[in-house]
Amino acid sequence: MKSLRSMFSRNKDQEEQPTAAAVPSRTMSSTSVENEEKQSAGLEPEPESASLSTNMNENDTHSTKDAEAAKTSDAADVEQQDYPTGIPFLIIVIGLCLAVLLVALDNTIIATAIPKITDHFRALDDVGWYGSSYLLTTCAFQLIFGKFYTFFPIKWVFLLAIVVFEVGSAVCGAAPTSNALIVGRAIAGLGSAGIFSGALVIIAYAVPLHKRPVYNGLFGSMYGVASVAGPLMGGAFTDHISWRWCFYINLPFGAVTILAILLFLKSPKQSSAGPTSWKERMNQLDIIGTSVFLPAIVCLLLALQWGGTRYAWSSARIIALFVIFGVLIIIFLGVQVWKGDYATVPPRIVSQRSMAFSILFAFLLGASFFIVIYFIPVWFQAIKGVSATKSGIMSIPMVLSLVVFSLLCGTAVTVFGYYVPLCFLAAILSSIGAGLLTTFNTSTGHSKWIGYQVLYGAGIGAGMQMPIIAAQVVLKLNDIPVGTALMVFAQTLGGSLFVSVAQNVFSNLLVKGVVKAATGLDPNLVSNVGATNLKTMIPPQYLPQVQVAYSQALTQTWYLCVATSVLSIVGAMGMEWKSVKGKKLDVAAA
Repeated sequence: MKSLRSMFSRNKDQEEQPTAAAVPSRTMSSTSVENEEKQSAGLEPEPESASLSTNMNENDTHSTKDAEAAKTSDAADVEQQDYPTGIPFLIIVIGLCLAVLLVALDNTIIATAIPKITDHFRALDDVGWYGSSYLLTTCAFQLIFGKFYTFFPIKWVFLLAIVVFEVGSAVCGAAPTSNALIVGRAIAGLGSAGIFSGALVIIAYAVPLHKRPVYNGLFGSMYGVASVAGPLMGGAFTDHISWRWCFYINLPFGAVTILAILLFLKSPKQSSAGPTSWKERMNQLDIIGTSVFLPAIVCLLLALQWGGTRYAWSSARIIALFVIFGVLIIIFLGVQVWKGDYATVPPRIVSQRSMAFSILFAFLLGASFFIVIYFIPVWFQAIKGVSATKSGIMSIPMVLSLVVFSLLCGTAVTVFGYYVPLCFLAAILSSIGAGLLTTFNTSTGHSKWIGYQVLYGAGIGAGMQMPIIAAQVVLKLNDIPVGTALMVFAQTLGGSLFVSVAQNVFSNLLVKGVVKAATGLDPNLVSNVGATNLKTMIPPQYLPQVQVAYSQALTQTWYLCVATSVLSIVGAMGMEWKSVKGKKLDVAAA
């Protein structure tokens, strides 16, 4: 701290000295006076150009030193954060991991509980809303939370997000009707919008830049863990206790997180250059942009949820939703340009080269991952004839690989500094892995479906957190909340859009395949019975042909994963080759 104070004192003294622009004029005038005196004494005057050159060199040196001092001062300003250490820091990390795990579990744990929920409420038509209500509010509010984390105390915004998520979970667990459950899911989605990005923002203020990749990888791996643990826990609760515990389980874990953050996390020192009063902060939340963006996202997701399932793609409702989305998103973009730095998505942030290509990379890799994680269990259930719980177990190779590579690559960035090579590695491995997944058939053995999953999971694990690291490298500390929210939003939106697209592609391919392979069997029967009940509901004489059609429909759908993984290379190519060690932010420790 003494070194910091002395450094700030030196910088202040430098600021009080004459500016570089003023020094040359004074030096030149004094040189002229000296020459005049020498001439009057009969001495040879000193060449004024040589004196000017010497003084300019001296001034250049002073300017360089001033610039270096300013940079050091800026860096020291950032690193004045009072980093937590020891047991308090460990408790904070555990609390953040639990928070991220809760959000990740909430996306997967409900899958195995839905049949019991629909039986309980006798509301089969509401099945789609149990997932879409959560997704709508999550996507719609992720960018808004980025502004909240910028202008309001990070600690309290994060705690508020967890409390909202807990309230939504409690409403779901106690829901007396199907409509109440849908409302609870929407509330939980609103809270979840700020949890993952909030955990990343807290880490950005809690550890130096070069150490963050490890923790980003740790948080990202929670999604891999949840993709396996969710169906297992959901099946266990549904079969042995009650489906309501799929939601109640969030309450004790959320309470632990709240206590950990409340007691051990000091409010990070945010930029003092921003608005100070609550009124000024509210003015910078871009109310106009938000009021346009929310309905735009709702229209887009509803169109994708309903298109090809509840309504035909050519129906007036679906066309109207797409048109409204297009109009609103154009208005939103105009508002962002108009508002500038006060926009929900400031143009200077998204126009930064690494940010723009990182968003593209996150969108495409997220799209690929969510398609595979959604449809791999379906393949195991339909082709291998296993239960939903067993299909989760059979997905462990991919998840384990994802978790391991997420941690390894995070560590590699911390050690070597560069993250762009790992983006290329992620794109290449995920492309090859997704391509191999398309070779699945009804006779694919253990060695192949395990090995191919491991390869694909390694690619996703290597790249999933790299866009967030890129944002933290190229942005100033007070811009990191918005940058982080953009990356999380891109991943979520990519997954949401392409899962809907993949669902429609799969449904159409399945119907065509069944009509071709099993003449005489109603294709709608195959679509309606679901993957788990395929062997019990389909007549034995048709089952082999139906399984072939099912497998082909799934593997052809996975070509979408191949395409998005290959295209993610474009995002990697556009990123700047910068190092997490390039920002010398550890001067406070010197």
